[in-house]
Amino acid sequence: MNGLTFTIIFVPLMAFLVIVLPTWLTLHYRDRRRQSRELSVEEWQDIEQTLERAEKLEERIATLESILDSEHEGWRHQQ
Repeated sequence: MNGLTFTIIFVPLMAFLVIVLPTWLTLHYRDRRRQSRELSVEEWQDIEQTLERAEKLEERIATLESILDSEHEGWRHQQ
């Protein structure tokens, strides 16, 4: 392998290893990290279902408290 062939192969290879590869890896892992921080559709659905359940439970508690208030007036102050 003479000097010219070595230079023709070595210079582009070094440019790739020094400039392109680190940039590519940085952008790739930055995108991966950003994607891992975002919630998936399934996670959003789980959150919405949990919020709906919490609202139903709040309504049930309010109903039970109103029943207790009407039937046992001092129940909140009993220990």
